[in-house]
Amino acid sequence: MKNTLAIGDKTAISLSLLCTVHCLALPLFAALLPSAAAVALKDELFHLWVVLAVVPISIYTLTMGCKRHRRYRVLILGGIGIAVLGASVLIDHHILGELWEKTLTVVGAIFIAAGHFWNYRLCRQEDKCPCP
Repeated sequence: MKNTLAIGDKTAISLSLLCTVHCLALPLFAALLPSAAAVALKDELFHLWVVLAVVPISIYTLTMGCKRHRRYRVLILGGIGIAVLGASVLIDHHILGELWEKTLTVVGAIFIAAGHFWNYRLCRQEDKCPCP
């Protein structure tokens, strides 16, 4: 169980950071390499797949971690991140505009990564605790 939680936290952090890098670096990459702009990169499809991977991993890992260390602020922090990231996917980017969509995505990913980082540290502290 301990390894599953650590792997889940690390995976969710990595996917959140990958989503952030994708959102921030892809426009720069497309601008710097005009031939890359001609390739269909399916930005929205990538965003959807990353969110579909992050949400179940985050829910499972943060919930199981909270059962262990009983710090529900971690679950709230991750839940805010999931909600913001989900809103950035569900709300059409034509309504929000590309800047707001990217801003919501980055903010949501930061909240999720912070929640998982905190969860990971608390679970490691629980392992070191000599409590029964």
